[in-house]
Amino acid sequence: MGKVIIIGAGGVATVAAVKVAKNMDVFGEIMIASRTRSKCDAIVKSIGNPHIRTAQVDADHVDELVKLFNEFKPDLVMNLALPYQDLTIMDACLQAGVNYLDTANYEPRDEAHFEYSWQWAYKKRFEAAGLTAILGCGFDPGVSGIYTAYAAKHHFDEIRYLDIVDCNAGNHHKAFATNFNPEINIREITQKGRYYLDGKWIQTGALEIHKALTYPNIGPRESYLMYHEELESLTKNFPTIKQARFWMTFGQEYLTHLRVIQDIGMARIDPIEYNGQKIVPLQFLKAVLPNPQDLGANYEGETSIGCRIRGLKDGKERTYYIYNNCSHRAAYEETGMQGVSYTTGVPAMIGARMFMLGLWHKPGVWNVEEFNPDPFMEELNKQGLPWHEVFNGDLEL
Repeated sequence: MGKVIIIGAGGVATVAAVKVAKNMDVFGEIMIASRTRSKCDAIVKSIGNPHIRTAQVDADHVDELVKLFNEFKPDLVMNLALPYQDLTIMDACLQAGVNYLDTANYEPRDEAHFEYSWQWAYKKRFEAAGLTAILGCGFDPGVSGIYTAYAAKHHFDEIRYLDIVDCNAGNHHKAFATNFNPEINIREITQKGRYYLDGKWIQTGALEIHKALTYPNIGPRESYLMYHEELESLTKNFPTIKQARFWMTFGQEYLTHLRVIQDIGMARIDPIEYNGQKIVPLQFLKAVLPNPQDLGANYEGETSIGCRIRGLKDGKERTYYIYNNCSHRAAYEETGMQGVSYTTGVPAMIGARMFMLGLWHKPGVWNVEEFNPDPFMEELNKQGLPWHEVFNGDLEL
C-alpha cells in the first residue's frame, strides 16, 4: 500500500479523495493539502475517515511543497490544484523525490495558452531521478486518450480521424454558472479554436464552427469546435491520425452570458486599477459566480463524453464510438459533487491506483495514452464510469 497526497480542495479533489478512501487496498495513507486547510478538513469530515491527514500549503511556492513532501513522504502527488501550479509542483516533486500525476496541462497566468511543451521539457529530469510523471489523467484530457489507445490496440491498424465529443446535458437551475473553476473555464472557452489536419494546425475563431451532434440517451445538441490539450499529445503519439478535433456542447443562454461577459471586459486576464489596487476582472467575476462545488444538490441530467474514430482494420474502413454517460444525480449522491467533477476526479484516482499497483510506473514524463490502457479500462467499469461501444455507426462527422 502506498502513501498519496492530494493537492487541492475543490470539486475534483473532493471526488478523488472520496474514491481514494474507497480504495484502501492500494492507498495506505492519505493526505489532503491546500492553501485553506479548513476546506481539506471539510472533505475529511464528509468522507468520515478521521485517519486522512490534512495540511496547509501554498502550491505556488516550491519550498513549502518540498517541506510538506519531505515530512509526509508520499509515494505519489496528485496535483488537483490549478494548472498554473503544475510546474511548481513538478519542481517540488523532483527536489523531494516524489512521483507526480495531474489532470490538466500547465498554462501561464498571464496568457490563455495551452501547450504541453513546458511539462514535456521535464522528461529527462524525471528519468534521471527515476520518477514517474503522469500528465492529463482526468476525462478530457485523460479517459479520451485512454479510449484512443484502447481503440488503437484492439480495433484499428490505423486511426485516421479522431473526434472527441463532450456533452453536458445537465441543468443546475442557475442563470449562469461554470462546471469547474470559472477562471480556467472561461479562459478555455474564449480562446481561438484549433484542430489538426494533415500535419498542420488550423486556427478558427472562438466557437466559430459548430453543428448538431446526437448523444446517447440525450439526443441532438449543438456542438462547438474548440482546441483542447489532448489533441497535441494524441497526434504526436498516434502519427497515423490525419485529422483530430474536439467538440463541446453549450446552450444558447450560456453563450449569451459569455458574450456579454466578454463584451463588458469581465473576461480580461490583465490587471486593471480599481480603488487604488490592481484586480484581474476574470478573477473578480470568479468570486461572484456560483461555486461549482455547490451546484450538485440541484443538478439534473447527465454528461456524455467519448471518442468518435474512423480508420482502417485489416485493410477495411471502420467507424467506432466509445463513450461514457454520467448522471449528475448519481455523482452527487456518491460524492457530494456534480458529474463534471466526478468525471475528472474518478480517472485521477484510477491513474493513481495504476501507479500504486506498478502498472503505470516508468521514469519520465508521460501522457496517459502512452501506458497500457487495458487495466485502466477495467477500473472505469468498476469505479463508476462504465463505457459503451458502437461499431460501424454513423459518426455524424
